[in-house]
Amino acid sequence: MTSRFALTTAALLAGLGVALGAFGAHALRARLEPRDLEVFETGVRYQMYHAFALLAVAWLLSRNVPGAASAGWAFLAGTLLFSGSLYLMAIVGWRWLGPVTPLGGVAFLVGWVLLALSASKLEA
Repeated sequence: MTSRFALTTAALLAGLGVALGAFGAHALRARLEPRDLEVFETGVRYQMYHAFALLAVAWLLSRNVPGAASAGWAFLAGTLLFSGSLYLMAIVGWRWLGPVTPLGGVAFLVGWVLLALSASKLEA
């Protein structure tokens, strides 16, 4: 993962998060059950958190900090698995994706640990 890729991906995920948040608030509110809307909103929230985490990864990568790329890949995988599975469960009703969501959560946790380890290597 390069700094450019991380920054571009962060911007795209954040922009998509805003669009999905608006879509959920306006188009889905009348179409989904309250519980499904809550699941969808959780996906959006975590997508946004980890778009910002990718911004931190991009910054570390721009400083050539070892290990930052691994954190970025973990955040991206977590977003796809965690948020993606929640979106599909809420909108399409694919409940069989339920076991995938925790895998995304684990990827997020791994990303945060790797980010902390990378940050500890940052020269002052």
